[in-house]
Amino acid sequence: MIKNIFNILLSFLLLTFETPAYPLDYSSKTLEKYTLKISRKFANTYCNSTKFGISRDGALKFSIGETNKEFSKNKLNKNIDYELLNKNILLSLENNCQIFDFPEYELDKLTFKY
Repeated sequence: MIKNIFNILLSFLLLTFETPAYPLDYSSKTLEKYTLKISRKFANTYCNSTKFGISRDGALKFSIGETNKEFSKNKLNKNIDYELLNKNILLSLENNCQIFDFPEYELDKLTFKY
């Protein structure tokens, strides 16, 4: 008898005090770190490719392919600001590789799936 009352009371408490589940909301810091990670990866891949003697077009295609391969299907991709990402990539190329004449329109080919 006491077990039944305890079970009913416990069931009542569990059903009335539910906590709702909210989707993850990504902070601006998380997105900023993610875009910096992408830009560093792209710049390092491009720099290494050109140092190995690959042409600029070949290095660009290879860098885009490798970056897409690594970062595709990430949940953060739908929140990426591509304008900021392109600026970060250009800064990374200037700082790490001393490439100052990289055409920004070439980065339009860098898109991610989510």
